[in-house]
Amino acid sequence: MAAPTEKIWDLKPHSLGKHLVLREYLKAWLPILGLKQERIIFLDGFAGPGEYKGGEDGSPIIALNAFLEHSAKNKIKAEVKFVFIEDEQERAEHLDGLVTPFKARLPQGSEVRVVCGAFDETFAPQLESLADADKSFPPCFAMVDPFGVSDTPMHVMERILAHRMSEVYISVMYEQINRFRSSDEFSGPLDLLYGCPDWRTCADLSDGGERRRCLFDLYKRQLRKAGAEQVIHFDLHEGSRHKYSIFHASRHPLASDKMKAAIWNIDPGGNFSFRGGQTDQLLLGVDQPNFAPLRDALKDRFGGEGWVRIEDVKEFVRSDKTDYHSSQLRTKALIPMEDAGEIEVRIPGKTTSQQAMIPGLLEDDPPLPRKAKNYRGTELRITRAAAGSHRITGG
Repeated sequence: MAAPTEKIWDLKPHSLGKHLVLREYLKAWLPILGLKQERIIFLDGFAGPGEYKGGEDGSPIIALNAFLEHSAKNKIKAEVKFVFIEDEQERAEHLDGLVTPFKARLPQGSEVRVVCGAFDETFAPQLESLADADKSFPPCFAMVDPFGVSDTPMHVMERILAHRMSEVYISVMYEQINRFRSSDEFSGPLDLLYGCPDWRTCADLSDGGERRRCLFDLYKRQLRKAGAEQVIHFDLHEGSRHKYSIFHASRHPLASDKMKAAIWNIDPGGNFSFRGGQTDQLLLGVDQPNFAPLRDALKDRFGGEGWVRIEDVKEFVRSDKTDYHSSQLRTKALIPMEDAGEIEVRIPGKTTSQQAMIPGLLEDDPPLPRKAKNYRGTELRITRAAAGSHRITGG
């Protein structure tokens, strides 16, 4: 997508998806950190003018409203610092005018900053100015949504991810990377984007699908090298055409879980759909999504290992090893698998679910009705995946 030349431009249909995901995710992020931390930062590295020609809100306004309209706003004790960085002077001034009325509505200690400058040059001084007494900056959610591949070097992601509770939400325009991968003028920016020259090996692959997987896998590995412990990605498609990808890098499975839940909850509208990063055939947010890959992933990971704790199974689903989130585990995987005889369930010290079906065996402790079963405190024994079954447990 070419960078617009106007101060304010039309909202493109494919851009709506990432804004909807942002709004949904902030519903979880704000109270999770805001109830426990003294200070948190929302940083938008490519903030734009704050609105579109049709009057739609840009990401800075979405973030401010997510906080001010949050049901838990009065319980959030953290100082919330909003830092909006925009390279174009005219757009930064327009944004500053839009956010000015919000400043009076913010709780004491919270603030909004509009900074004119390039993201890769400006973010560090802003974070340092908000550092705590020990010179470490507070937890930061950084939205990195550029029009191209410039100004988003990997060392910037590394600096943000240095804090164990910080995370980055990155839009990657694969079409542009693919189109200009052989152009000499793009070599330098791509070296910075990946933090290494290894992308050239991927760019030389003749098969388009293999090329994209190679480039995305490399980007995930580099984000991990930069400090992330969890890296998920989802693709937005218009029909069968890939438009862009969202990468979310963090250091905790809970962050991955909440981001996946946000994306699953979003219908991007029109002919657009989100697809899973582990398998691009998985459509999210549709009326009848496919949960067979989740059940296969559980068999692949835990099958044949004997009894495993439900907490370990849940942690696996929360992590970046699946495209699913933990709220789907019980009804979409465990109950169907138990009904199919693919798992056994026991409470340590008691009997298994299969034994519980024998009349008279547990007269004093009958199994709970299906609707009440939550698997809390249980152990599971999962059957092995059938040979040749589809698996999605890649890193």
